[in-house]
Amino acid sequence: MAVSEEWRNLKFNETFEDEIRGLTRRRKSDPRFSIEDIEDALKNLYIMDGADQGGRGCLQDTVMAAKIAAFEHFIAQWRAEKGSEQQNNL
Repeated sequence: MAVSEEWRNLKFNETFEDEIRGLTRRRKSDPRFSIEDIEDALKNLYIMDGADQGGRGCLQDTVMAAKIAAFEHFIAQWRAEKGSEQQNNL
């Protein structure tokens, strides 16, 4: 991997992990927090991502991609967890 691209991976991973930590913290501390809340926030991220007419640049594109990936990942994990809980309750 070229050095010029390594910073992107580092920034992506840093942002992804920060978002996952924040979502996990909120889920633990707010009993009203739901998958629907995250999906609403994700919709807004998609809108912001598509509204890049002027060009954000590589850094902000990387940050946006990491945030979207983290939200999608968190939703998928939560849904899988709920599915496992439902299976265990049968």
